[in-house]
Amino acid sequence: LGHHNDTKKYFENLSGAGKSIAVLTSGGDAQGMNAAVRAVVRMGIYVGAKVYFIHEGYQGMVDGGENIKEATWESVSSMLQVGGTVIGSARCKEFRTHEGRLRAAHNLVQRGITNLCVIGGDGSLTGANLFREEWSGLLDELLEQGLIDEAAASSNSVLHIVGMVGSIDNDFCGTDMTIGTDSALHRIIEVVDAIMTTAQSRHKPKQAAVKISPCSLATWYLALVSALACGADWVFIPEMPPEDGWEENMCQKLSENRADKKRLNIIIVAEGAIDCHNKSITTDYIKDLVVRCLGFDTRVTILGHVQRGGTPSAFDRILASRMGVEAVLALLEASANTPACVVSLVGNQAVRLPLMECVQMTQEVQKAMDEKKFEEAVRLRGSSFNVAVMNVGAPAAGMNAAVRSAVRVGISEGHKMFAVSDGFEGFYKGQIKEIKWGDVGGWTGQGGSLLGTKRTLPAKHMDKIAEQMRIHNINALLVIGGFEAYLGLVELSSARDKYSEFCVPMVMVPATVSNNIPGSDLSIGADTALNAITDTCDRIKQSASGTKRRVFIIETMGGYCGYLASVGGLAAGADAVYIYEEPFDIRDLQANVEHLTEKMKTSIQRGLVLRNENCNENFTTDFIYQLYSEEGRGVFDCRKNVLGHMQQGGAPSPFDRNFGTKIAAKAMQWITRKLKESYKGGKVFANSEDTACLLGMRRRAMVFQPVSQIRDETDFVHRIPKEQWWLKLRPLMKILAKYKTSYDVSDSGQLEHVSRLRPKETDTAAI
Repeated sequence: LGHHNDTKKYFENLSGAGKSIAVLTSGGDAQGMNAAVRAVVRMGIYVGAKVYFIHEGYQGMVDGGENIKEATWESVSSMLQVGGTVIGSARCKEFRTHEGRLRAAHNLVQRGITNLCVIGGDGSLTGANLFREEWSGLLDELLEQGLIDEAAASSNSVLHIVGMVGSIDNDFCGTDMTIGTDSALHRIIEVVDAIMTTAQSRHKPKQAAVKISPCSLATWYLALVSALACGADWVFIPEMPPEDGWEENMCQKLSENRADKKRLNIIIVAEGAIDCHNKSITTDYIKDLVVRCLGFDTRVTILGHVQRGGTPSAFDRILASRMGVEAVLALLEASANTPACVVSLVGNQAVRLPLMECVQMTQEVQKAMDEKKFEEAVRLRGSSFNVAVMNVGAPAAGMNAAVRSAVRVGISEGHKMFAVSDGFEGFYKGQIKEIKWGDVGGWTGQGGSLLGTKRTLPAKHMDKIAEQMRIHNINALLVIGGFEAYLGLVELSSARDKYSEFCVPMVMVPATVSNNIPGSDLSIGADTALNAITDTCDRIKQSASGTKRRVFIIETMGGYCGYLASVGGLAAGADAVYIYEEPFDIRDLQANVEHLTEKMKTSIQRGLVLRNENCNENFTTDFIYQLYSEEGRGVFDCRKNVLGHMQQGGAPSPFDRNFGTKIAAKAMQWITRKLKESYKGGKVFANSEDTACLLGMRRRAMVFQPVSQIRDETDFVHRIPKEQWWLKLRPLMKILAKYKTSYDVSDSGQLEHVSRLRPKETDTAAI
């Protein structure tokens, strides 16, 4: 389905002139909806279309009048950081009636609106599709009743619909993440982290049952993922009822934990949880059970609407902005016979999927949950091997979640796990000791690196490292870290012909705030850093709300890699972002200052400029600050802020906790497989290219790539990949900041079919 052509296709050829687009949010509100509305409005205006807000969802469409208003560029300013939906959302009974839809059609035709962008759950999208199917019949009726004329009927003959899913339950098929899910996880984890902190500071052992109940049925995703992200001991979800005897089993596990001096246990209960006899499992039942059997002090916390509150996370803002722009492109390209589509995210790629296929698939999944997901933890028990795990490079939030996951998956697969402290430096000094199941308890939510990490490379210490591998009989190595981890693995695998000790399976998992590892679109830690940047920018923008005409210049980390600055700029609504990968000169700086001066004449009287720390050795943050201060004199004043190490963030974000957990588990399963393949004659021997790999996310899939093959993709001088996917997001950021630019849409989502089961490699696509 769809078209694909290899030549670059720019959206300049896609004009919105003469077209009218309306955007509405419907159903329950979800954080990030505003970012989607903002992107639709700005992209629509950018391509020359007229864009309308429909306030209060379908209710506003039926009522018409003031509810349908033309949107301006300024009217979506300051929306990015606001939770919920600014244009309102309402449940609407009338739209479910034929009469209601007729009134809605009349209101749209009067304004020449034939392009509809609907942001909501599957109910809202199904309603939109029905509206589209009835459209020509509704126009005929309006014509018969004399409410519209022939000309209006023919010029508005086709209604195009593009949907975006906004739902905190992530319960829609065809997309990995719905708008709002990541923010809801942020809220849940903030609450659970707070409970854990309180409980751990007390002498009296505590028990906490947390009920996830976001007023909906399909909450297994939130429950399961938050359980993963906060290291819960037990989770109850409707789709996976526990076996008979679960009560004794759970109490036994909890008392074992207590014997290991674990003060706190977290139990997560999703709304609607049941046992295998269809009997409801409630938080109160669990509380009574634990108190009766174990006598532990037990508290219940119910997370109702907390999950919907607060400001949207960086991930949701970027997801919604990408989807909003994609939705406008889909509307511009739609023809009379294009089916209504949903803009989705699969892995790290935007795709378009037929709306009704997604809805049908979602409903089927409700009927029969896909068991495969829950049987992923296959026990590959074989011979017992010694596997070492280590952190290399600068600390990144999520490293500890990855170590915990690796240790526990390794132990459950029958291996003996060894922890190496302080990277390759600790390795050659012999700082290696066995690490057990209980040693990594509570690690998921901890920032930084508990194992200790150093930037030291192994090349100068090969003899000693080989000796330590021999002493501890290390049969496989998992390295979690940044660019030094990648270089280290390259050095170790290159030394295999000299040292047989390195002829073992070795795999690297990328963890660095800079997100500069070749072979992976995303690294553990980058999402936490983005949230830190976004939070800071939000606060800075807020501080300016009382002041008129102020421009902030903010310096971000990242080495030579402009990922944090660019994507942070997209999430925070920056006016300009300076990075090394996109050279700029004094004329560009001047154009940016002039652009801001123009902006100050509008109602948006503040500016945000991000600068990557190494974007240019002469145009320093001070230089740019002084230039802007001088050129803006009399129009705006400037402030500067160097974010420094605070970007590394404290506690890891839900995304980094889960990404770390899943990617490390996948790496351990690969190690088990390679160990079995390379175990011959009583010893492990692995020296082929494909036994020294980097595990990265590439577009939609998690891929194991030999480090020897990635060398050609690397700019070693600047420590960045030669090609970086996120550079394609830069024009997006410029468009949303009102710059004329060229946006390559050859990579934009083509219409595809929803596949029932994804290819095997995508099991661990980004949560």
